[in-house]
Amino acid sequence: MTQFATRAPAQQEAIGRAKSGRPRKGPVWYVFKTPILHGIAIVVGAFIIVPGLFGVIGGFKDNGQLTTNPIGPPDPWVVSNYIDILTGDLFWRQLWNSTFIALATTVIVVGFSAMAAYIFARFAFRGREFLFTVFAIGLMFPFAVAILPLYIVLRQLNLLDNPFGVILPQAAFGLPITIIILRSFFRTIPAEIEESAILDGCSRYGFFWRVLLPMARPALAVVSVLAIVGSWNSFFLPLVIFNEPDLWTLPLGVQNFQQTQYSANTAAVLAYVTLSMVPALLFYAVAERQLVSGLAPGITRG
Repeated sequence: MTQFATRAPAQQEAIGRAKSGRPRKGPVWYVFKTPILHGIAIVVGAFIIVPGLFGVIGGFKDNGQLTTNPIGPPDPWVVSNYIDILTGDLFWRQLWNSTFIALATTVIVVGFSAMAAYIFARFAFRGREFLFTVFAIGLMFPFAVAILPLYIVLRQLNLLDNPFGVILPQAAFGLPITIIILRSFFRTIPAEIEESAILDGCSRYGFFWRVLLPMARPALAVVSVLAIVGSWNSFFLPLVIFNEPDLWTLPLGVQNFQQTQYSANTAAVLAYVTLSMVPALLFYAVAERQLVSGLAPGITRG
């Protein structure tokens, strides 16, 4: 009896249909599944792209054009809105502040979280699960509730109007989710790899730095993106900590730009908002591959 004859009748029918090129029968909704999904994706993409395009194009207009022709192309193109912002030092100073705070926060969060997650994932000690639960409870602790005691503590430490007055609290509130993600990833790495490394003369510290972290690069990319985006979009904490305009980040700069002499110049405000989004978009374009690979299943293989 041949192998084909031993297959179930339904499997034989499916193989025969595939060879003949006939479409497989299914529910009526299955025929419209792909167009429906494409339509949903287009609608969601429109909600995201259209406001961005409106801001980009609106930055090349003046207030009169925004009133009479808010959707159409600029006529004429007012390039001075972008040039005035790029030639001034206000935007670049706020860009540097946001970049420095975001990178410093990410280094602290990822560095300490990776070490803590390694302990939680690889070492068994009394009270481990309780301590891990304490970190998990941090996810349910609203940041706004802690702003008053946090402000008092930072004032006593002389960290007001200091970048570390924003960096350290952001890192502290970013630790729980980062530890949870990295611990779950570290536990998927087979223990045999660590045992082989130790038999080859590698210490625990050597395994962590030379083997574990390179293997966890996709997961580290994911938590790094989350930390950078969270810090970049932070508004409430810098608003409370920074009184000196030279320390303002881009979200604070956008708010201040709308409340100064440009409050009546809506086109200039749109140009400033557009330029503020460009660094984040560039960062995502660079980190997209690592982010997608980190979210994909089976990232420890290969």
